[in-house]
Amino acid sequence: MATAVELLDAEGVDGLKMRRLADRLGAGAMSLYWHVDNKEEVFDLALDAVLEYRGPLQADEPEDWRSDVVHLLQDWRASMLRHPWSASLLSRRALGPNILNRLELLGKILSRAGVADADLNVAIWSLWNYVMGATITRASFGLSDNDQVAAQQRLTRLSEHYPTIERSRLLLDNDWDGTFRKGLDFLLDGLSPGQNSGSG
Repeated sequence: MATAVELLDAEGVDGLKMRRLADRLGAGAMSLYWHVDNKEEVFDLALDAVLEYRGPLQADEPEDWRSDVVHLLQDWRASMLRHPWSASLLSRRALGPNILNRLELLGKILSRAGVADADLNVAIWSLWNYVMGATITRASFGLSDNDQVAAQQRLTRLSEHYPTIERSRLLLDNDWDGTFRKGLDFLLDGLSPGQNSGSG
């Protein structure tokens, strides 16, 4: 799968053709079908390969659950940013064992932290949605410094209509990692033991 990942990194999803992959492997296109059924299976395998988690987590104790969640999700985001095509595929692929392992580990950590079973799915999907949204935004919002300045200047000229985001200098804020971490803190504050009220 390493060759497929390299091709996806270089060419993106649209650039992955079975013949091109076969050429990189030094094999005939038809011989690939001895190993995979079709290109869709290549996508599934490549996506799962880049989402493998080898983190140091030992999800046995609830005391440091926040740092465990933060490490798991920061690693997940970093993995997708290293392979930007992965975020676009994740929402429409079968979930492979590596992403299922991440979700299982996340569920265990949250359960041990005191998140009730009735709230567990909401917590997991809320964190999933946050990671996916933050990653896709970061990968697609690649303005140059000059473009950022120009966009903020335009916003300043329109400040009568957009006073709040102009005042906060939204379009000049490129602390993507810090924003991700702080936003994650906001979410985790709501999941802290004693903060979530359960489903009643």
